[in-house]
Amino acid sequence: MIQTLIADDELLARHKLRQLLREEPGIEVVGEGSTASDIAELVRATTPQLLFLDVRMPGMDGLELMAQLSRMTDGYAPRVILTTAYDQYALRAFELNAVDYLLKPFTAERLHTAVERAQEEIRTVEKSSDRGLSRDVTSPSYTSRIVFKSRGRILFMPVSDIRWISAEENYVRICTGTETHLLRETMASMEQRLDPKSFLRVHRSAMVNLHYVKEVRTESKGDFMVLLANGHKLAMSRSYHARIGELLSRA
Repeated sequence: MIQTLIADDELLARHKLRQLLREEPGIEVVGEGSTASDIAELVRATTPQLLFLDVRMPGMDGLELMAQLSRMTDGYAPRVILTTAYDQYALRAFELNAVDYLLKPFTAERLHTAVERAQEEIRTVEKSSDRGLSRDVTSPSYTSRIVFKSRGRILFMPVSDIRWISAEENYVRICTGTETHLLRETMASMEQRLDPKSFLRVHRSAMVNLHYVKEVRTESKGDFMVLLANGHKLAMSRSYHARIGELLSRA
């Protein structure tokens, strides 16, 4: 059973969510609270695997609490699903690695999707623990989705969809198989967020998803070039070429 906490300053909202979770197999609600300080204490006492967290609560909002929880109990923190009536916090929530973002009022079907996503992440962590991998905070946690606004929409893009990323002044261009998007990010921040086993920096202004790399070529003038499976070509600088053999062998 996945031990779960509910955090919401509205009693009726907590009651409704608890009722909905009774229909979710494998979920056990072990506590609930109405303030961030209450939830922080409950997390310390029960070490739950999952937390449903309202954004607007007395004293400290849910996003501040998420940041605090990541520093608690030797780096342990539960997976978090945000529940709120406001959509403006979505980008910040996913920067803090929220599993999902439920806009109130949400349906039982939408809740089920969020619970399944959380269960999958929790199973992945447990499998890593079974293989003897530490859950210590010093082990990096890489994002599985990039969340951003584009033409009036909030997009949730799995990083597995990304083919390559290029730098354009104060932006990065994320390229998938069918479209591109400009984000106000730096290549350095993207490199920190993405798993180096899958994403390789090939140039000061370019990064590729290794799963879509077909080959690395040496051009006639001795320059290096990365050829992707769809035929797209990217220049590879000499300073990054030395890393390609080892990282490709892990892909």
